[in-house]
Amino acid sequence: MLRVEMHDSINALIVRLEGRLTGEGAEQVRTLLTRCHTEWRLIVDLTEVTFVDAVGEEVLSFLKRFGAEFVADTAYTLDVCERLRLPPSRKRISKTQVSGGSDGQEHHLIPERPESPCIPQQPSVQQE
Repeated sequence: MLRVEMHDSINALIVRLEGRLTGEGAEQVRTLLTRCHTEWRLIVDLTEVTFVDAVGEEVLSFLKRFGAEFVADTAYTLDVCERLRLPPSRKRISKTQVSGGSDGQEHHLIPERPESPCIPQQPSVQQE
């Protein structure tokens, strides 16, 4: 199973992958990201990826050619990045930077960009 989260900031599109990057799921990631017409920096967070098959490796190599940078913190994802020669991100992205927190502590969030070419805007609901 593969989970894909996309978050945009002022100058970057952050894609967090979790689970197994294999087969059809990997191809869907490629399709999703090639439909995003953006000049932003692409950061792919592989930290929570548990397995990558040959199709997943091809998609990661494609994203490298697409200009992506990669975040990897586990032994497995670091090995994948090293084998495929994937460029590391210049900046680490913490989970709280992407998702925020409600634990009462201060979190430094990446500011959201109001109009993303890849992430549909949620309709606002007004109460009367």
